[in-house]
Amino acid sequence: MNLDRLKGLYVITDDVLTPTESVVQQIKKALDSGAKIVQLRDKTSSDEQIAKTALVLNEVCKEYGALFVLNDKVDIAIELGLSGLHIGKSDHHRVKEIRKNFDGCIGVSCYEDIALAKQMQEVGVDYVAFGSFYVSPTKPKANIVELDILSQAKKELDIPVCAIGGINQENINEVMKHNPDMISLVSDIWRSEDIEAKSRFYANLYEDVQ
Repeated sequence: MNLDRLKGLYVITDDVLTPTESVVQQIKKALDSGAKIVQLRDKTSSDEQIAKTALVLNEVCKEYGALFVLNDKVDIAIELGLSGLHIGKSDHHRVKEIRKNFDGCIGVSCYEDIALAKQMQEVGVDYVAFGSFYVSPTKPKANIVELDILSQAKKELDIPVCAIGGINQENINEVMKHNPDMISLVSDIWRSEDIEAKSRFYANLYEDVQ
């Protein structure tokens, strides 16, 4: 896995904010403005529809030199040979087996658990995500995690670290003090009246980071 791809703005789709009929156009706006990673998180569509959308977005991301990641749908990601897969707690026990069957990038949600992140690193995942750091409009019941976990993870892990959960323009400076490799956004991108300008703002935070 080219770890250079795992840096910068990481946008995640939403069932309400990026509906199937407009998701491709919305994603292209974010990619045009510097997004580096795109995750399709679809909790409501049929597997057939998810597979169809995933294939389109996978190709769009390749055109932009960005990384496409499918959330949760392990079997679809393997069957279609997608570029990336993101796994939550329901599949933590399967990661070793998934790694054997999936050649693409694997990311795992580790919430506030450094020990779990270390385990995931050992079985070959490519990045880990921590959060939620603030109350998230898309996951309002998520536990709130201290930002210090990012600095700790950066010291103790060899793989890239992603910050997720309730991040917006008001709190991004606090997040960036902990040097996450990726910042993951949902609401603050897709609720914006200007997706390009908002994406550019976040992408530019990594412009001078080598």
